[in-house]
Order: sequence, then structure tokens, then C-alpha cells
Amino acid sequence: MIDAAAHRLLDQLPRRGLSGALVEFLVFGLKQAWACLFGGVMLGLIILSKFLWAEGSALPHLITRYDFLFLSAVTIQLLMLLCRLESLREAKVILIFHIVCTAMEIFKTHMGSWIYPEENLFRIGGVPLFSGFMYAAVGSYMARINRIFDIRLANYPPLPLTLALATGIYINFFSHHYLPDMRWLLFAVTGLMFWRTSMHYRVFRFRHRMPLLLAFFLTSLFIWIAENIGTWSRVWLYPGQHDQWVPVSLSKLGAWYLLMIISVVLVTIIHPPKKPDDQP
Repeated sequence: MIDAAAHRLLDQLPRRGLSGALVEFLVFGLKQAWACLFGGVMLGLIILSKFLWAEGSALPHLITRYDFLFLSAVTIQLLMLLCRLESLREAKVILIFHIVCTAMEIFKTHMGSWIYPEENLFRIGGVPLFSGFMYAAVGSYMARINRIFDIRLANYPPLPLTLALATGIYINFFSHHYLPDMRWLLFAVTGLMFWRTSMHYRVFRFRHRMPLLLAFFLTSLFIWIAENIGTWSRVWLYPGQHDQWVPVSLSKLGAWYLLMIISVVLVTIIHPPKKPDDQP
């Protein structure tokens, strides 16, 4: 229904020239915002909670901030499924991503990589359960753009190779605390494996093409920006942010870049990559 209403409006707009290009750009932004629905609502709630749970507020006596975010995330997820804004297949991707990343969160907080400074009821060790939904928001975005933009991947590497790379990346998130960090080697392998891969996607009237490595970087950049908002709101804190807020290190951008590989591979397990129509 939403799609049909949007087409009735957009089909009346100019098709050619600068105006046509602006229409295509407008639809691109609208589709990206629609794909970010879960993450956008969660980020909005995180910002809102900073002010609602400020010092002197009565809300902390009723429910903790983290529990509010957890119950809100569960409610949003259920509503998206009930309203068919998300399919069950997409929910599978989100669930897998949720479990995989919550396990990493438990380990990372134990090692002191970051902390959740407030107490709450729904948690495992030092990790409040709402944190898994922040990763699930990434999984939701990756699954939704696959459908919304009708993404096709040209020259995508064989699935066993991508699975091996994603496994190596995941292991390195744990092992670099005890062994040499293999991040730069993983960056190099990622570059070699996806160098020829291009993403073909439909915005509105036209199909476009982008190198997949560039898509990884741009997505990682926006997640890094969202992470800065999260730490500014003191939902979680990195070392050095306890006394006053400072921007998240750019090294985290590289970590998100590698996490993109894991998320894409998880999506391809549920949604095998489609080739462009002109590629045999």
C-alpha cells in the first residue's frame, strides 16, 4: 500500500534532465530512510532516553533506561512483523546477527573494550539485552535494502570463500586480545576477494551500479556516526569517554567495515545473491 501510494505521487514528477535526476536522488534518500526504519527508531529512542533519564527525573524509579530500550526494541520488532514491514526471512537474518553479536558483546565488555555504565534487569553479565538489537538494526538494514533496492551482485565470490572470510573476521574480534591483530591482513583479503564485485540496484526509474567495497565503506561510515551519537548519549562508553565525551576513534570505522562483511555474508545465506539480468 505504501509503495503504491508513493508511485502514484512520484510517477507524476519529471523524468528527464536535472529535475529527473533530483527525483531519482530524492527516492534514493527515501528508500534508504525506509530501510533504516528499525535502526532510526532505535537511535531516536536512545537520544530521547538521554533527556528522559536525566538526573532528577522520576523515570529511573519506575524503569531503568536500558530496560526501557530493550522492551521498546522488542515491541518495534513485533510491530514490524505484524504490520508486514519486515518478512520472516528478514527476521531470521536479524536473529542470527543478534545472537552472533551479543556473544561478541559479552566477551568485549569482559575484556574492557567498552562498558555499559548503568544497571538494569534484562542483561547477561555486563551486557544489557537491548545492545543486541543495535546490531540487529544493522542486520535489519542489510536485509531490507536487499529487497527495497532489488540488489544484484556481479562477480560475487563463491559462498564458501565468503564464509571463510567472515569466520576469520569474527574470530579475530576475539583473538586479537591474545594474539597479533590480523585486521590488516583481513582488509587485504577483503579487497582482493571483492575487488571485481559490483552492486547493481534499482532506485526508481533506473538501475545504478556501485563497487561493493565502496558500499561497505559508506555503510560503515554512517554506522560510525550513529555510534558517536550512542556514546554521546552515554548509553555505552569507550575508555577515555568516562569523564567527558570525545568522538569515537576512527579505528572503530575499520571494525564496522569488517563487521559489514559478516552481515553481508549472513544475508547471502538466507537470500542467495542474485546476478544482474545481463550477467550469465
